[in-house]
Amino acid sequence: MNIFQKGFNYSQDGPGNRLVYHLKGCNMHCPWCSNPEGMSTSVGTYTVMTPSELVSEAISSKPMFFDGGGVTFTGGEATQQSVELAEVLRGLSENGINTAMETNGTYRQLGDLFCWIDHLMIDFKHPLSERHKRFTGLPNDVVKDNIRLAIAKEKDLLVRIPFIGGVNNDRESIDGFLDFFKSLDTDRFRVEILPYHEYGKDKWEKCGLPYAMQHAFVSEDERTKFEQQLMAIGVAVIRT
Repeated sequence: MNIFQKGFNYSQDGPGNRLVYHLKGCNMHCPWCSNPEGMSTSVGTYTVMTPSELVSEAISSKPMFFDGGGVTFTGGEATQQSVELAEVLRGLSENGINTAMETNGTYRQLGDLFCWIDHLMIDFKHPLSERHKRFTGLPNDVVKDNIRLAIAKEKDLLVRIPFIGGVNNDRESIDGFLDFFKSLDTDRFRVEILPYHEYGKDKWEKCGLPYAMQHAFVSEDERTKFEQQLMAIGVAVIRT
């Protein structure tokens, strides 16, 4: 497995203290990405581990998994290494280690991994498929299907919306989010609104990549209003 970053984080990548692995490679090209070094194997450096090596490392880290912690896989996009990911998730589950995964939701066989994932976080970047494709390179039909499937399978699901000025903070986009969530069982998932930030801007420059985002910040009032609209239709909203 190609890993460009790993380390412990508390409560922001799943519950408790977690060992977080950032896997190399992504099938999207979001211009606001905070980890551009994870988008391609041709950019930045990375460490190679076999699934068995990763499972052994996680087992040795068990004393650190307090408050319901465990191992989280993120990216890049973790499902770009789906074969190895399935093997390591199975190994962690067999050893009683809590697992979480952050994903862009575009992997068509995502449901095949559900039996080994305790906590699932899916990014939902835009409710309108043509605009989702314009900004990320891919449509959103599989993302929506995987959200529906996770709900049907009663997974512990957190849907995360990167809230970005000029991308998805207009009236049409917000109405699209609300209409989609209204079609779901709102008791089966939670939503977190993640306001745009520039934490990855320096990384883009260090990778020799142009940073295209401008005037993309959203106000706290916009975020709060969006959260209130979600809660008004019965959606549980969290902040981590």
